[in-house]
Amino acid sequence: MSTVLPPASRERLDPGFVRLSLVMMTGTLAVVFDTTIVNIALDTLGRQLHVPVSTVQWITTGYLLVLGMAVPTTNWLTGRFGGKNVWLAALTIFLAGSVGASLAPDAATLIAFRVVQGLGGGLMLPVMQTLLVQAAGGRSLGRATAIIGLPVLLGPVLGPVIGGLIVQHLSWRWIFWINVPFCVAGLALAWRFMPAGERDREAPLDWIGLVLLCPGIAGIIYGLSRVGVDGGFGHTDVLLPLIAGAVLVAAFTVWALRMNGTPLVDLRLLRSSSFSAANALMFLSGFVLYGAMLLIPLFYQQVGGRDAFTAGLLLAPQGIGVMLSRGLAGTLTDRVGARPVTAVGLVITALGTLPFAWAGPDTATWWLVAALVVRGIGLGAVTIPVMSSAYEGLARDEVPHASVITRTAQQIGGSFGTAVLAVVLDSALARHHGGPADAAVAFDHTFWWSLGFTVLALVVSAWLPSRLTRRSAGG
Repeated sequence: MSTVLPPASRERLDPGFVRLSLVMMTGTLAVVFDTTIVNIALDTLGRQLHVPVSTVQWITTGYLLVLGMAVPTTNWLTGRFGGKNVWLAALTIFLAGSVGASLAPDAATLIAFRVVQGLGGGLMLPVMQTLLVQAAGGRSLGRATAIIGLPVLLGPVLGPVIGGLIVQHLSWRWIFWINVPFCVAGLALAWRFMPAGERDREAPLDWIGLVLLCPGIAGIIYGLSRVGVDGGFGHTDVLLPLIAGAVLVAAFTVWALRMNGTPLVDLRLLRSSSFSAANALMFLSGFVLYGAMLLIPLFYQQVGGRDAFTAGLLLAPQGIGVMLSRGLAGTLTDRVGARPVTAVGLVITALGTLPFAWAGPDTATWWLVAALVVRGIGLGAVTIPVMSSAYEGLARDEVPHASVITRTAQQIGGSFGTAVLAVVLDSALARHHGGPADAAVAFDHTFWWSLGFTVLALVVSAWLPSRLTRRSAGG
């Protein structure tokens, strides 16, 4: 039975949860920064390793494919071997991949070690969410997820700044060496302070689900990664993996809903309207967050005439906005529920994006910087209540499945949102191919698309819970 938590249970976060979150965040920062830092350096990597764009893209694509395939396995791994052991193994794998990538003599070796990194990173993120939500025990989920979601929010904002500094002043190898102190510190802290966690040595692995779901996710991600390369969705290299991936995921859905035992991922959680709405919003965040993260640096470069480093630096105000709102958003989510906080956050995000839909070559930089601060405040107020509502009313053994579903929705949504807005932008630039003023018209058109998806997310947010409740089993 669902019961409203008494006010006292929302007064403070458990000290054990705070300690565990700090321990796990240390290692997680390496993963979330790594992805965006590498994206900034792809052009440099191609030139210094003397390989074409078709090869360079696999530095990112190989990482994302393995990361996506690893995520669904975390349910079984944490149950079979314990959360601490899986976390230590994943962090060690990511560390090994980082060191190997930093020493890579050629592009092929670099891609191979990026695959190793993807395996470690794919295990770490859902394991972190699972262990921290379970440690919170259903109490103060708003403030708990404000901590859990912080690395994911800051990664796309601060990563380009760090990446730009490295590319401009250091060797490309430092892109990967920078992960090492985070990983080493994370391993030492986890070994000392993380609890062993629960284990079920007899937990069976859903082999059929594994064979269907993991390649299915990889096919979808690969197809979406080809959209920008091939210039749209209507190409064989895009359609074939997308269709094959969708068929495999659909087959897994049928299997998971009909099997008698525990599936690799329990999709029956999606029968809850609030959980489904939360994951739909996770997917749409690909347009609202990641798609716009593609547009804004390109706008600064192609319309404003800035270099890549300056464009990345000008994203930092959005991170400031996120930091300003996340604590208040968590507290308000615990008090009034996810729905009103998310709705207000989406409206603020739209207001912070609107100046870019009207911007041109002569738009004052201070005005766009102020808009990004506002946009960051909105994003911080959206991500936290959405993630909180994804775990709303779940029993403890349902949390790992929820973590996998939310991570997958966010990852595929990020790939899809980036791909769609990239196609919209390319099409608009093809129609307006003059100077910066014409480019500004193309960007304005694309930002209006981003705003449209923000409005769609606002509609979906109506299905989020308006007040936090929690079953006693969740503790």
